Amino acid sequence: MPNSTDSAAKNPLLHAGGLPRFDLIQPEHVVPGIKQLLAELEQDFARLEQTAAPSWHAVVEPLEHLNDRLGLAWGTVGHLMGVKNSDALRQAHETVQPDVVTFSLRVGQSQPVYRALKALRDGPDWPSLDATQQRIVTSLVRDAELSGVGLAPAEQERFNAIQAELAECATRFSNHVLDATKAFSLTLTGRDDVAGLPQSSLELAAQAARQAGEDGATAADGPWRITLDGPSYVPFLQHGRRRDLRERLYRAYVTRASEGELDNTPLLQQILRLRREEARLLGFESYARLSLASKMAPSVEAVEQMLEELRAASHPAAERDVEELRVLAREAGAPEADDLRPWDVAFWSERLRESRFAYTDEELRPYFPLPRVLDGLFALTGRLFGLTVRPADGETTVWNPDVRFFRIFDEAGAEVAAFFLDPYSRPAEKRGGAWMDECVGRAPGRRPVAYLICNQVPPVDGKPSLMTFGEVNTLFHEFGHGLQHMLTDVERPLAAGIRNIEWDAVELPSQFMENWCYHRETLLGLTGHYESGEQLPEATFRKIEASRTFRAGSDMLRQLYFALTDLALHHGYDPDGRETPFDVQHRIAAKTTTIPPLAEDRFLCGFTHIFGGGYAAGYYSYKWAEVLSADAFGAFEEAGLDDPAAIARTGRRFRDTVLALGGSRHPMEVFAAFRGRAPTTEALLRHSGLLRKAA
Repeated sequence: MPNSTDSAAKNPLLHAGGLPRFDLIQPEHVVPGIKQLLAELEQDFARLEQTAAPSWHAVVEPLEHLNDRLGLAWGTVGHLMGVKNSDALRQAHETVQPDVVTFSLRVGQSQPVYRALKALRDGPDWPSLDATQQRIVTSLVRDAELSGVGLAPAEQERFNAIQAELAECATRFSNHVLDATKAFSLTLTGRDDVAGLPQSSLELAAQAARQAGEDGATAADGPWRITLDGPSYVPFLQHGRRRDLRERLYRAYVTRASEGELDNTPLLQQILRLRREEARLLGFESYARLSLASKMAPSVEAVEQMLEELRAASHPAAERDVEELRVLAREAGAPEADDLRPWDVAFWSERLRESRFAYTDEELRPYFPLPRVLDGLFALTGRLFGLTVRPADGETTVWNPDVRFFRIFDEAGAEVAAFFLDPYSRPAEKRGGAWMDECVGRAPGRRPVAYLICNQVPPVDGKPSLMTFGEVNTLFHEFGHGLQHMLTDVERPLAAGIRNIEWDAVELPSQFMENWCYHRETLLGLTGHYESGEQLPEATFRKIEASRTFRAGSDMLRQLYFALTDLALHHGYDPDGRETPFDVQHRIAAKTTTIPPLAEDRFLCGFTHIFGGGYAAGYYSYKWAEVLSADAFGAFEEAGLDDPAAIARTGRRFRDTVLALGGSRHPMEVFAAFRGRAPTTEALLRHSGLLRKAA
């Protein structure tokens, strides 16, 4: 077997120990590095199969080691696919991805390992294992069964072919969305074309024009380049007065990746077909039932019941929201007042917000420069969890000069974790959205490290990155994910941090952190005008607080539209039948939208959460976990949000349970350990202003 030390010296992707060498890793390292690593792991796994015995030391620890080595290298490749995408990296990823899938299936379908794990679970040594070990073994047995370990040889061969094709389809789907997003732009030259746009959007549009070759572009005189990237697209729909241009941009967005070489329609059909076949091979009626076999929710029916309860509460409120927009548009003499279309909703919603709360997101931006927001976020981390976050820029290599590095220390001054922060949009190479991922997981003698990725407006014309309130929420959300990864006390890698946590519970800490954006002391502590340093005025905070329930019915209904569409496509839908996925979408839209989508709407072709990511038959998880997170924040409300000592005590309990226990316990058990009872929907509906008052 090749010496791993020599391997690391020759290939930085196989760098043993420490953090990835982002200054050295290039696309050309991926194919030889991953192939070499897989060859080494194959030999290690062959030895494990020969020696597998029903004991923790003989079977689980070797699996941890294999999982860790592959995760470190392949995880780095996956990370770079998200933040530093290129044609060369894509080609390398596509070349070796089938080999990674094949090896993962070989591990999951190993009969000797499966027999050893089952014998351990059913044998005399079981009582000697602690609760974390027992949960890990139980999960490994379940995962092996869901990986086809019990299938007959011919069925297993087909199952494996499905997995390889699904992985390839998901990668192509995501790449198509990225390419389609990059391919579209509007170059505007007249002041009327950009009327209504805030200064930050004009600056970003001029910068985009310069990057596209318009060397003389300025925010004042243009030309301006508008794209489908979030920081460009969203403000244009919110503020652009040219209705025809809003329509053009909106239509381009909801038809992304639905035409020509980038058309994802065949891919999403094939993905749904393959998932249904996979589920049936494993004995499940639908892919949704297969998906929920490893989630917190007990059944598809339980999910449908929860979603319907929320839909019934939010739909009437969403209808009232739309009527308010019509009234406002009518008062303004707008011709669209009696025919509001999807590209009008964001525009008139912002006008209503301005009239009702007398502030705009753009007016808030100067008070939320990223450095000040980070200071406030880290101060909250100290108050809640007794931790100190310190900059450590320059102490490790990064993949882009804008990326920052931080270390986290506990009350005793000991370092407990670290994280990278990549905050800015780079549409040419970085996928949209925001996410947290593992860089390094916790293990004995090793501290966890996280990636925190956002896509906010970068610094423009010498100004710092000025954030919208929504971007502040997003940063808090991803930091919550990061905290669960970084603050785990679990030393066993297969259950540390976010590992082994049921998918529909993993959003709990992230959505919990968002609640603090509406807490007075916290929010004011995030602010400082980038020029004067002045804190956000108290009166403005009160307006933000009051706006929390603004259009809450519409916002919830939108998420339910996505969740119910996802569930319907994976439960009951026949990919080979007469109904198309878009028929399903419009059928669900009939009860979850107040303004119907366009007939040509193809948002499913850009729905990377379920066709390119891990949320298939699981998009409901956002609402499931939101119930948990709102109820968890309720504990702080009950303790007294203005009582620092009570907040610290409650925060410590949250840290010691939700953040520390990771996947070592069932999430309902973890929640009950923190809250003292099972969760209820009361707090979520109350926070959303949708709780029906008793007669």
